[in-house]
Amino acid sequence: MNRRMLAISGSPPNLRCRFPSIMGVPLFDFAANIGKKVFNRGEDKAAEKLKKHIEANNPGINGLDVAIDGDTAVISGTAKDQAAYEKAVLLAGNVEGVGKVEAGALAGAGGKEAEFVLIQSGDTLWGVAERAYGNGARYQEIFEANREVIQNPDLIYPGQKIRIPR
Repeated sequence: MNRRMLAISGSPPNLRCRFPSIMGVPLFDFAANIGKKVFNRGEDKAAEKLKKHIEANNPGINGLDVAIDGDTAVISGTAKDQAAYEKAVLLAGNVEGVGKVEAGALAGAGGKEAEFVLIQSGDTLWGVAERAYGNGARYQEIFEANREVIQNPDLIYPGQKIRIPR
């Protein structure tokens, strides 16, 4: 699979992610019209509800703060590690009404580079695991790495972004 390295704007300088060349979108861009329904667009308490959604899934962020500006979620705080940073961004971005996540003020990221996949129509975690690892039976590893974003391994949707552990 052809891969390219992208530096993510607004993120710590040591955060780089691998993307399949077919994705064409950086980690912080999301499809605003799909995802988990957490708040209504234009709702006064949208930021508060998004913060509760992220905290309920406990990705490892201390001092989490969330603001909503149009379809952009702005998150800040301190991540315990690289995985917590990525999960917080994915939790915020895989919500209906969020088209972009700015996490430049989210500190503490560092560690192994991550790979992300944009789910396409017809994808299954088995198929993603086959493409990522050459073995579909490893889909459970992907599910476990994305438990905060995927509640059921049989229920993923086009436009959703997930982490691929390496």
